[in-house]
Amino acid sequence: MQYLLTRPDSLNATIQLPASKSISNRALILHALSGGTTLPANLSDCDDTRVMVRALNGHPQHIDIMAAGTAMRFLTAYLSVTPGTRVITGTERMQQRPIRILVDALRTLGAQIDYIGNEGFPPLRITGTRLQGHEIELAGNVSSQYISALLMIGPVLPRGLELHLTGDIISRPYINLTLQLMHSFGANAQWTAPDRIKVEPGSYQDVPFTVESDWSAASYWYEMLALWSSNTDDTTAAPCIELPGLLPHSHQGDSRGAEVFARLGIHTEYTTQGVRLTRTSTCADRLDEDMTDIPDLAQTFVVTCCLKGIPFRFTGLQTLKIKETDRICALITELRKLGYVVRSEQDSILTWDGERCPASDVPAIDTYEDHRMAMAFAPACLVRPDIRINHPQVVSKSYPNYWKDLQVAGFRITEGTES
Repeated sequence: MQYLLTRPDSLNATIQLPASKSISNRALILHALSGGTTLPANLSDCDDTRVMVRALNGHPQHIDIMAAGTAMRFLTAYLSVTPGTRVITGTERMQQRPIRILVDALRTLGAQIDYIGNEGFPPLRITGTRLQGHEIELAGNVSSQYISALLMIGPVLPRGLELHLTGDIISRPYINLTLQLMHSFGANAQWTAPDRIKVEPGSYQDVPFTVESDWSAASYWYEMLALWSSNTDDTTAAPCIELPGLLPHSHQGDSRGAEVFARLGIHTEYTTQGVRLTRTSTCADRLDEDMTDIPDLAQTFVVTCCLKGIPFRFTGLQTLKIKETDRICALITELRKLGYVVRSEQDSILTWDGERCPASDVPAIDTYEDHRMAMAFAPACLVRPDIRINHPQVVSKSYPNYWKDLQVAGFRITEGTES
């Protein structure tokens, strides 16, 4: 399937964003560990959360999490402390995504985990048991999902958990999000030093919990406003996007995207309902940013800056190569179709100095089974009227109503067949 996108005549809309996938999936694990009966409210309706709900409902012996990396990591830890033997697997791409670091850490605690296929990769056979270990040393530059997976099972370990992170610690906001949610469910866990976290033994409480809207999803609406250029001189048609359900002091790491977009001319006004986005007259002529704590926004900012003609240097992107696809390679490949030569350094840096190349006559953006490729490139139709998105259905991983919401905002979407 392929979508041809046509820009709207104006950009004024109120969009109900999906609930946070990051919070939903953590809250589901914490709820399950509490043994409670009251499911968190306003759970995300995305694929990643759906597979998590299925896996936790009835404890099936064979769990297929499809392409949900968060579910793979969180459930690997959860199943290690839950009675029973289960197999957990996923898509072909998921079976190419490494999980050895988490498995080794869990084995250090006493977990019984076997690789069914290739060593270091899913699928896994996990036999839940009472883990007697309580201390782990882990490199801080690994995926924060490994760290969060370990932290969340900490309270149910007989001696709790002491985690020592070595080297540079990436994605610290996601770790803090996990700790904050653990507190919400009654756990006692905190940083005891800049590189150490202690989780006291105990139990989680079954508490009412409501999931807030997703700041990662909000980034694409910021991008649309940043790329908007009006076809009219009528100042009453000034673009404005309202996004209910976003909180000003959110623990979601991607809320920092609002501050970065401020440098690209987008003003965020917090209201009693959420946020209202408008444009300002100031915009940076270059963007240099360490994205260690917001790697999921890399695609959004790379595409935005290229299409606005703003050179950039984004560092801290070392986790992009093990996401749903190699996002560094995917970005470089697809932006060439639009005429932009983006370069990578050390598998963790993306730069663009303004270099251009001949663009495809009719660019069709491949999405690589990666929801964020589709959502980050869709707003390009505001600048290139002939943009096509291949396999657009991948957005169901985190934002199932993305295309419907674009239509609410006035975008026109024509369905075709990938050529």
